[in-house]
Amino acid sequence: MIRQTILTLRLLKANSFPMSKAHNLNRLAYFAAVVETGSFTNAAERLGVTKAVVSSQVTQLEHELKATLLVRNTRKVSATEAGKLFYTRCASILNEAQEAFSELSLLSEQPVGILRMTAPNDYGTAIVAPVVAAFRRKYPDCQVELSLGDDHSDLMSGNLDLAIRVGWLRDSALLARKVGGFRQLLVGGGANAREWARIRHPHELTAAPFIANKALTDPLQWQFEQETGETASVKLQSDLSIDSAPAIMAAVRDGAGLAILPDYLVRDHLASGVLTLVLPDWHLPEGGIFVVLPASKFRAAKVSAFTEMLRQAEKARVRT
Repeated sequence: MIRQTILTLRLLKANSFPMSKAHNLNRLAYFAAVVETGSFTNAAERLGVTKAVVSSQVTQLEHELKATLLVRNTRKVSATEAGKLFYTRCASILNEAQEAFSELSLLSEQPVGILRMTAPNDYGTAIVAPVVAAFRRKYPDCQVELSLGDDHSDLMSGNLDLAIRVGWLRDSALLARKVGGFRQLLVGGGANAREWARIRHPHELTAAPFIANKALTDPLQWQFEQETGETASVKLQSDLSIDSAPAIMAAVRDGAGLAILPDYLVRDHLASGVLTLVLPDWHLPEGGIFVVLPASKFRAAKVSAFTEMLRQAEKARVRT
């Protein structure tokens, strides 16, 4: 897709208004790739060219503009103030070129190009990565760049096609499609199953060791509910806080205490007996799985196809 973008820039140049000095618009793609990847080596890998070609193109761009766009050292490459301003414009131009190709791809049922997305670390590892593998098998002409992390990346930057959010959306202005949901489960290590079975009411949890999830806004306050309608609001105590759900699960397995984790992360461990469900008659608030999209006049075939595959995977997960 980068090569297609470079071709588009050539067409833009060929049809542009006369300038006092013609600039090679292809170099915008090389410069933007260095800024986005943080190094000439990574940019070369993304573009499918050599590091020397990328370095040469960026150097010539700086010479044409008579400005230093990048600061280079042995560890990393970073943009100067001028480089940051110039990159903002470059990203906009390249995104427009990308959208032009995406519009054309809508004429075909076969997704093409690079699908860039982000997802939370735990859900991305457990659910999204296998769907990505299936997506690549079904659509071999479509590449995928998946970034995992619990920070909410900016969809308006133009560098992402979609973001997967887990839980509860805080921004109602986002264009989001709910593709599934999950239950929050109170679990403990299977080796302590007898000890956990003696806990009959949420209020008894205040005396039990609990592992708090630092990634949550209020990791110690929880609302339990029974099917009868009875509710219990509990403020738990914790001497151990971790900001990664997979790491919390590992600590639970090793007997560090109880924790509240999503069903997609603990299901297999519950089935094998490595973990045990605590207070099975009480339920915690359920969350949603959302595909969040940037504002756009159209939706590329690659985005629609992946969203549907993730929705089907969620349906299959709920049935099992």
